[in-house]
Amino acid sequence: MACRQLWASRAASYLRISVFQRAFSNVVKDLKYADSHEWVKVDGNSATVGITDHAQDHLGDVVYVELPEVGTEVTQGGSFGAVESVKATSDINSPVSGKVVEVNEELNSSPALVNSSPYGDGWIIKVEVSNSGELNNLMDSEQYTKFCEEEDSKH
Repeated sequence: MACRQLWASRAASYLRISVFQRAFSNVVKDLKYADSHEWVKVDGNSATVGITDHAQDHLGDVVYVELPEVGTEVTQGGSFGAVESVKATSDINSPVSGKVVEVNEELNSSPALVNSSPYGDGWIIKVEVSNSGELNNLMDSEQYTKFCEEEDSKH
């Protein structure tokens, strides 16, 4: 396998084609995932939301996170903020519907937490879930891993 990759890299270099190589991003088993690359951890009717390691890896260094106001109503699949990186700005969509009960104010002064700890200190909002049935529309870790592998193979 290593020989094949080395050969492919040399061939790409000779042909002046860029080769995109990276290990697959971390996926946490106990979370649910949206196809727009947000994760959600549900505890009762409280949900913590952030962007996935896969998303932050593709975005690059995050320099700003646009946070919603506490009390904002969010809907599954609807945009509630944005992440700005050195490469691009990307909307953040809510994987669940409900009311924002807390935002991660730490991101105002340290937006790079989204890069360094996407599933920990880099969480974005906490939501009081209004419809727990929506969780059935999300992927588990195995489905999300396969989704990302298929998506990356297209690029």
